[in-house]
Amino acid sequence: MNEGFFEALAALGSENSVEQALLVEKIETAMLKAAQKAYPYAEDDDIRVEIDPAAHRFDIFMKKSVVEGEPKTDYEVSYAQAKLYDPDCELGDLVECKLDPVRFGRSIAQFAKQSIRGDLRAINRQQMMEKFESKEREIITVKVTQVDPLRGTVTVEYDHTELYLSRNEQLFTETIVDGKPVRVYEPLKEGQLIKVFVTTIANREKKPIVRISRVDRGFVEKLFEMNIPEIQEGIVTIHAVSREAGFRSKIAVSSNDPNVDAVGTCIGPHSARINAVMNELHGEKIDIIPYSEDPEEFIIRALAPATVLSATIEDDGSRTAKVIVPNDQLSLAIGNKGQNAKLAAKLTGYKIDIKPEFPAPEPDSDHVDAEGYEILEDAAELDSLDGGSDEAGAV
Repeated sequence: MNEGFFEALAALGSENSVEQALLVEKIETAMLKAAQKAYPYAEDDDIRVEIDPAAHRFDIFMKKSVVEGEPKTDYEVSYAQAKLYDPDCELGDLVECKLDPVRFGRSIAQFAKQSIRGDLRAINRQQMMEKFESKEREIITVKVTQVDPLRGTVTVEYDHTELYLSRNEQLFTETIVDGKPVRVYEPLKEGQLIKVFVTTIANREKKPIVRISRVDRGFVEKLFEMNIPEIQEGIVTIHAVSREAGFRSKIAVSSNDPNVDAVGTCIGPHSARINAVMNELHGEKIDIIPYSEDPEEFIIRALAPATVLSATIEDDGSRTAKVIVPNDQLSLAIGNKGQNAKLAAKLTGYKIDIKPEFPAPEPDSDHVDAEGYEILEDAAELDSLDGGSDEAGAV
């Protein structure tokens, strides 16, 4: 096997972050298989591969039978030639002779190359799994190495491994351009360090793909854990998170210590803790909701910042709650484009019907649920789409 091929294999190992000792081991195994294929009648222990990594040189040896005169097969060596390898040998002995890999032929060399590549893929897969299995559903800090302005894909690097942050997993806000809503994505730049959430490892059995995100609701939950020691210590518990990435999140918390206020702990002195989370989310608003085991009370709290008069769980098993709010709180409870009600529904796990305290004279009352928010009274709809006072109460 020529040195150029050996260097190509070494480069392949470097690209895959494979240690030299392991690479050498895999080359030895591959070349042993190739030699056994080239000399099928040799015993398994008759062939040996020896590699010198420093010199980028390897030798292959095979035991051959010492014969008088010219050898008649590839498994024999002349007595005179055998004496060069072992001066003490006699006729009929087995002497270890050096083989010329060039004689293996192109097909055997290709076989060795494919075998090594297969081994390296397996090593790469194993290393990938070892590196990221413990990081699944966790936050990691990565370095932006490339931004594709056309596709919007961002290439990042973590511990010498390239990962890809797709456009759909990046934070964005909306602005109005020529009367139409346009998404504006966060400006990521090469060399920038950002935090991402490892959502899952896909295609584990073949070529693992590590999926990362900045819009997953788990990202918000883990940011709270990172910035609030009481959550790490188990004093404060996160029960649920709902999120409209780039706009607003709601997080339900409770305290396991009667002397600790869960909401105040998450906000922190001078709002330092919550601001640290919001800064990472580029100003995304966050409502911190005190959790309640009473679903009706939990729904009332989840609709903050709106004032709610009552919430009643329907007894038909549909997990639907009927909510009554003051008329002047209707648009706030619904939120801009139904956002507040959507988030409350996701947070609590209930469909929510929001109705005003005093229905309008029209036959169709206002109706909002977690999956569509189909019917809105005209005035309320206009208020909600204009934004209403949805910002009140947000942290």
